[in-house]
Amino acid sequence: MREWVGKASHSPTLQTMNMNSPFSSSLSLEHQLNLIDKLQLFKIQGRDKHGHNILRVIGKFFPARLVSSEAVNKYLEDRVFPNLDDEKPFSMVYIHTDVNRSENFPGISTLRSIYEAIPAQVKDNLEAVYFVHPGIQSRLFLATFGRFLFSGGLYQKLNYVIRMEFLWDYVKRSEIEIPEFVCEHDDELEYRPIMDYGIESDHPTAITMVDSPLSIYSMRCIA
Repeated sequence: MREWVGKASHSPTLQTMNMNSPFSSSLSLEHQLNLIDKLQLFKIQGRDKHGHNILRVIGKFFPARLVSSEAVNKYLEDRVFPNLDDEKPFSMVYIHTDVNRSENFPGISTLRSIYEAIPAQVKDNLEAVYFVHPGIQSRLFLATFGRFLFSGGLYQKLNYVIRMEFLWDYVKRSEIEIPEFVCEHDDELEYRPIMDYGIESDHPTAITMVDSPLSIYSMRCIA
């Protein structure tokens, strides 16, 4: 049995919202940018074991029904890439926990559009992508089509991380915040390892709203 240690911090989460709302496609660009910012979908935080900055991306927080690829590209261009040193490599920690097609998965064409809009210098500086909690479907898809869909050698930079304990082989554990639901999912995998292979159903939790007072981040996944 692992012992979880650390402390939680407070941060806004996704609020319960009607993802099929007729207003979801009519948000202004500025509103979309503010939404991405509030949800903390992208955050530069911590360093890996090589001393590289980390861009943390939480897939569950992606409001796929509410924002366009244009808004995501502009957010990255204006608020993320300028904070990455143009001359230094960086790593990405992508957390795939609880991502599902109906709520927070934007689709392959949208992902490819976002990726292709990233400046060449940023792509070159990306040293590694640590893909946390990959499902069997995402692994099979990337193994089959990843080399063809994403340019710049992205597929070769992927490192699958099936448990949080293995992430700390690459990332300094005390410098990055991990949402509580990720730790809970990790615990479930310990007792239901068959979930790793997509055989047992893993029911996604309900999406929660912006400005929720609940604490969603935890530092307990550092054992």
